[in-house]
Amino acid sequence: MNKMPIINIILPVIALGFTGCQKELGYTGFVDPGAAAETTISLSTDKAVYAPGETVEFSASEMPAGAIYVRYMHLGEMVGEEQALSGTSWSWTAPSEDFKGYMAEVYQRSASGEDILATIAVDVSSDWKKFPRYGFLATFNEMSADACDAVISNLNRLHINGVQFQDWHWKHHWPLAQDKTTLEPLETYIDIASRSTSLSTIRNYISSIHSYGMKAIFYNLCFGALDDAAEDGVKEEWYIFKDQGHVTKDVHQLSAPFKSSIYLVDPANTQWQEYLGKKNDAVYEHLDFDGYQIDQLGSRGNVYDYNGNSVDLATSYASFIEAMKVLHPDKDLIMNAVSSYGAEQILGTGNVEFAYNELWDSEDQFTSLRSVIEANKRYGGEDMQTVFAAYMNYTKADNTGTFNTPGVLLTDAVIFALGGSHLEMGEHMLCKEYFPNSNLGMSKELQEAIISYYDFLTAYQNILRDGGSFNEVSVASTDGKMNIKSWEPATGNVITLCRENGNLQAIHLLNFSQANSTSWRDMDGSMPEPALITDATLEIAADKEVAAVWMASPDIDGGAHKVLPFTQDGGKISITVPSLKYWDMIVIEYEN
Repeated sequence: MNKMPIINIILPVIALGFTGCQKELGYTGFVDPGAAAETTISLSTDKAVYAPGETVEFSASEMPAGAIYVRYMHLGEMVGEEQALSGTSWSWTAPSEDFKGYMAEVYQRSASGEDILATIAVDVSSDWKKFPRYGFLATFNEMSADACDAVISNLNRLHINGVQFQDWHWKHHWPLAQDKTTLEPLETYIDIASRSTSLSTIRNYISSIHSYGMKAIFYNLCFGALDDAAEDGVKEEWYIFKDQGHVTKDVHQLSAPFKSSIYLVDPANTQWQEYLGKKNDAVYEHLDFDGYQIDQLGSRGNVYDYNGNSVDLATSYASFIEAMKVLHPDKDLIMNAVSSYGAEQILGTGNVEFAYNELWDSEDQFTSLRSVIEANKRYGGEDMQTVFAAYMNYTKADNTGTFNTPGVLLTDAVIFALGGSHLEMGEHMLCKEYFPNSNLGMSKELQEAIISYYDFLTAYQNILRDGGSFNEVSVASTDGKMNIKSWEPATGNVITLCRENGNLQAIHLLNFSQANSTSWRDMDGSMPEPALITDATLEIAADKEVAAVWMASPDIDGGAHKVLPFTQDGGKISITVPSLKYWDMIVIEYEN
């Protein structure tokens, strides 16, 4: 949630899946971006993440005639031997090393070499915070177990390893709906937006999430109370006020269909912490959640406690996090830093799984994405990962329509290349801070592309998100097909973003050649589709002996690796990039 008012919501909101999709999202295999697909194979795995040494079960929707093979790649190197496939299901024992990403490449040999038929990533990680890929749920009307599983199956195909339950709760100050006399859970209740909510649906979702190896995280503010909170035991002395005489409570104003505005209490008030902690006891007793997604509302200006003392909310957030960890030490905690407000204090606790940043106008540039990631590492340590709640096509989503595919893909390309992740996928793709808003659907093109992008994020996580540091590498176009500029983004250019990690040098090519803005938000959905660049020759500085060069792109063959011939001369290498649509990653391997 955010300090901004929630507007333009179309209710009732229906829980929608991906347009044109039911149980399984498929990847359409292709060789050239934009070329007509000859073979369509949908691959799936039985889990979103695996323990080291665990068995991975693969399924394919179909297989063409002829000899078909699969190989497992880790950063351009084949793991083990290729495997001949004789049907539409097979298994693989994951390697024993923890925190590694792999790409399974299904292919067929031809007279011209190999044809990639389909790809799918595999994440072998024992702890989701190492490489978080966060999704969401936002609608909890009566649903069968099969209907819930269909939604989670879609998220599984994207390797989502944690799911946030947004606006699932009864009241912010009393999240689990209970009979006030017996304290037995209510099987149905009305949420803050006056929607009917089913406890059985929540249970079905949690069960399905766990079956895929994902984490289920419940959402709630750290300091919210509804207008009936006094009768539920919330004390007047716990609130924060806009004046020193405790006359005017600080409030997040909401109107119909919302059943109440949200009044704010002091997160550092120890009695409030104890009160909400007991309410969370009931949540964990009756629902098998793995943790708590804590929300705030950004800067509130000058606010005061009941006694007229100034309240430093950022410091209060740290106190709240620490109290929640003491009360439930085995549960995961994540806290939103709205427009980075309180990020230093939140991450400084050492008690959150990763950084979670909801971005608004003050952080609307592509450069802001890098700045936030780098700040989070300063606050929380070099291993701190960042998930962005970054709402695409925000103005366009005031009405119904479809997401603008170029805007979404260019933003995801930059976020992923920077080492971040994007909270965007749930029952639908996210467009507003009110998560149930499903005004914008996904085109078939975007559905297929987003699978490749999440496969890419997962398969190459060890070069995208696992250590290393940004650096500068000179890259020049030798045939004039690219106007190349080093980071930061500028329209009319192909932007290079470089990261060094051990003996690997990654060079990301991000295609801003036709971009009309340097803002990631693409508010009105007008970001143009970039023109395809083919067979571009590049000269890249390389002052050490190069052992190999390869590339991968979510826009080509589902992210399968491509070995690139090269020549090295005088501290430079020369290569030819077969194509660039939105994002290519070139990897130079230096001799050890």
